[in-house]
Amino acid sequence: MIADVAGMTLLALLLPFAGALLAPTLTHRLGHKAAWLLAIIPFLSFLKFASFVPEIAAGGAVTGGYAWVPSLNLSFSWFLDGLSLTFALLITGIGTLIILYSGGYMKGHPQQGRFLSFIFLFMGAMLGVVVSDSFLMLFVYWELTSITSFLLIGFDSDRAASRRAALQALVVTGGGGLALLAGVILLWNISGVTQLSMLVHSENLVKASPFYLVTLLLILGGAFTKSAQFPFHVWLPNAMEAPTPVSAYLHSATMVKAGVYLLMRLQPVLGGTPAWEILLPFFGGVTLIVGSVIAVRQTDLKQMLAYTTVASLGLMVMLTGFGSPHAITAAVLYLIAHSLFKGGLFMVAGLIDHEAGTREVTKLGGLAKPMPITFAAALLGGLSMAGLPPFVGFLAKEEIYASLASGNLRAILFTTVAVVGNALMMVTGLTLAFKPFLGQKSEAATKAHEGPALLWLGPLTLGVLAVLAGVFSSTFHALFSTPMVSAVAGEARSVEISVVPHIGIPLGLSLLTIAMGVALFWQLTAFRALLARLLDAMGPGPDRGFDVLMTALVRFAYRFTNIIHGGRLDVYVTVTLIITACAFLIPMVVFGELPAMPALPDKIALHEAAFLLIAVAGLFAVLKSENRLTAIVSLGIQGFAISVIFLLFGAPDLSFTQFMIETLSVVILALVMTRLKLHPSDHRPLPQVLLDGTVAVVTGVGLTLMLLKVTERPLDQTLTEFFNSYSKVIAHGSNVVNVIIVDFRGVDTMGEISVVMITGLAILALIRIRAPKRAPAAITKPQEIRSEGGDA
Repeated sequence: MIADVAGMTLLALLLPFAGALLAPTLTHRLGHKAAWLLAIIPFLSFLKFASFVPEIAAGGAVTGGYAWVPSLNLSFSWFLDGLSLTFALLITGIGTLIILYSGGYMKGHPQQGRFLSFIFLFMGAMLGVVVSDSFLMLFVYWELTSITSFLLIGFDSDRAASRRAALQALVVTGGGGLALLAGVILLWNISGVTQLSMLVHSENLVKASPFYLVTLLLILGGAFTKSAQFPFHVWLPNAMEAPTPVSAYLHSATMVKAGVYLLMRLQPVLGGTPAWEILLPFFGGVTLIVGSVIAVRQTDLKQMLAYTTVASLGLMVMLTGFGSPHAITAAVLYLIAHSLFKGGLFMVAGLIDHEAGTREVTKLGGLAKPMPITFAAALLGGLSMAGLPPFVGFLAKEEIYASLASGNLRAILFTTVAVVGNALMMVTGLTLAFKPFLGQKSEAATKAHEGPALLWLGPLTLGVLAVLAGVFSSTFHALFSTPMVSAVAGEARSVEISVVPHIGIPLGLSLLTIAMGVALFWQLTAFRALLARLLDAMGPGPDRGFDVLMTALVRFAYRFTNIIHGGRLDVYVTVTLIITACAFLIPMVVFGELPAMPALPDKIALHEAAFLLIAVAGLFAVLKSENRLTAIVSLGIQGFAISVIFLLFGAPDLSFTQFMIETLSVVILALVMTRLKLHPSDHRPLPQVLLDGTVAVVTGVGLTLMLLKVTERPLDQTLTEFFNSYSKVIAHGSNVVNVIIVDFRGVDTMGEISVVMITGLAILALIRIRAPKRAPAAITKPQEIRSEGGDA
C-alpha cells in the first residue's frame, strides 16, 4: 500500500512534464480546443493531492522518495504537510484554470503548443519546489523555475522588451539561486542532514552556529530575489511583457511565492532570532509601501496588478518575520487570499484586453453591459483584494491587524505600514473592479463583447472560491488554514477568525483602512497625479540601476577578454606553461616537499644510451633546424626514441601508443604545413628566445621534480589488485590494460575517440580549404574598383 501511495504521488509530480510533451501534438491537431483535454492533466494531480487533505488535516504527513546517492545521503524525496499540500493544491488547481484560459487567450497563435508546453514545464518545476524534501531536489527545481520563467517571459522573442525582461528575471533570480545553493550547503554542514523534514529537529544547532548569520543572509538572498523584495523587485513588473496567462499564473500561485514558501518552510529553523525579526519586517515593509504606491500610479491594468503583487509579497514577508503569535496565521491567510483574487484579476485584465483591445484604465468604461460575466469576476476579485467581508481577504486583513497591533514603538510602526499599504491596495482593487465597467461608455466598450467560456471560467471560479472560503471559514480553516499554520509555526495551532467582526483594535484599523481607501479612490485622478510628480522627482530607480550594472559588466568582460585573449597563440602557450610550472614548483618549495635526488645508475646498457643520445640529438635538431619541415621530422625522431625507451623498460602498450601518436603527429603536421611556406624557419629575437627557453626549462624541471616526488611514495596496489582480480572474471579479458580501457573506462575511452574523430574532421576541413577564386583584373568593372579603393 505504501509503495502504491509513493508511486501515485510520484505520478502526480510528473504529470505536468507529461503534459509538456503532449501539448504541441494535441494543439497541432485540435487547435485551442486541446486546452480542454490538456487541463485534465493538472486536474488529475489536483485530485491526487486533494486526497491527502483529510490525513494532513488530522495532523499527519505524507513522505516518500527514492535513494539516489545513498553514500552522500542524497535522495529524490518529497514531504507533504499543511504548507506544501496547500501550495500543491494552489499550483495544480489554478494551473488547471490557467491551461483552459490559455486555450482561449492564445487561440490562433502559431506557437500555442509551445506556449502550453512551457506552462506545463513551469507548473512541474514549481510543484517540485514545494513538495521537495531533499535539499538537492529543492535546488534543482528552484533553478528550473528560473529557466522556465525565462522561456515564458521571453515568449514573444521578436520584441526587445520581452527579451530584456526575460534576461533580467533570469539574472536576478539566477543570482539568488546561487546564494540559496551556498546557504543550503551551509545548512547541510551545520546540521548534518539533507532533508527539510529532518532539519526542523536541528533548530538549536543551526541558531547556535557561528555561521547562522551568513546562512540566513544567503537564504534570504535566494528568497528575496525570487519573491521580488526591494530592491530586487524590478524584474517582476517587467515580467508583464509575457502573455497574460503567464502573468496570472506566475503572480498567483507559482514563482513569486517560491521565496515566501522557502521562508515559511525554514521559519522553525531560522526564525525567532533578532536578525530574522529585523531583516524580514524591514525589507517586507519597504516592499509593501513601494509596491502599493507605484501600483496606484499605474494606468495599465497588468502593471497595476504587478506592483500590487510586489506589495503583497512584501506584506507576507513582513508578517512571516514579525514574530507575534498571530503573524504567521495572518501571512498564511493572506497568501491563500492573494492567490485567489490575484489569479482571477489577472485573467480579467487579459480578458478585457482581449475583447476591448486595450488595458489602459483611462480608456475604459461602460464594459459592465457588454461583459457582465467579466464584471462579476472582477467585482469578486477586486472586493476580496480590498479586504471587504465576506471574502477571505477580509479574514486575512483582520488577522493582520490582530497580529501587529500592540503598544510598543515597533508594533506601531509596522501597523502604520500595514494600514497605509492595505489602503493603497484597496484603491487599486476598487479601480480594477469598477473603473473599466462603470461610468461613461468608452470607445473600447462599443466593440467589446463577452469572451468565450475558456476565458471567463477561471476568474469567475476563483472569485467564487474567495467568497466560499470566507463564508464557510470554519471548514476552510479545518482543512487548509490550520494545517498550514501549524506547519509554518512548527507546532500545533488553531485558526478561528471568521467573517463576524471582532470588536476592538483590529476592527477599528479595518474601518480606518476602508475609509482611507474609499477617500483616495474618490480622488483617484488627483492622487495619481501627485504620486506621478513624487516618483518623477525621486529619479530613476533600481530598474535603471540594473541596466547600468549590466552595461558595466559587459564592458568589463569585453576589456578583460581582450587582455587575456589577445588572439596570439604563442602568448596562450607561454602563459599556460608558466602557470603549470608554478603549480608544480611553488607547493613543493613552500612546503619543503622537494624530492631527494636519485643516484645515477652504476651501469647503463649501450643500446639504452644510444636511444637517449638519439632523443637528445632530435631535440637539438629541432632547435637548429633551418626550415619547418626539418623541425617536424626532428621532433618525430625524438618522439620515436622515447617510444623505444618505453619499450625497453617494460611498457609495450605505452610504447605502441606513443609510436602511433608520433606517426600521426608528423604526418598531420606535415600535411597542415603544406598550406604554409615550409622552407623558412621561425627566427625570433634574442629576448624572445631567452624567455621561451626559460619557460620551457622551468616547466620541464617542475614536471621532473613532481614525478620524482610521486615515485618516492610507496606504490598503492589497491587498484592493481582489483583489476588483476576482476578483469578475467567480469570482462573475460586476460590483457588487463585492454580491459581497463575498453570495459572499466569504456565511457572515457569513447569520449577520447570522439575527441580524436572531431579533431581529425577539423584537420581534414582545414586541409581541403581552397583560396577563393578571384575575377581577372581585366574584367573588373570600373565602378567596383572605385568602391574598393574608396572615394577619390
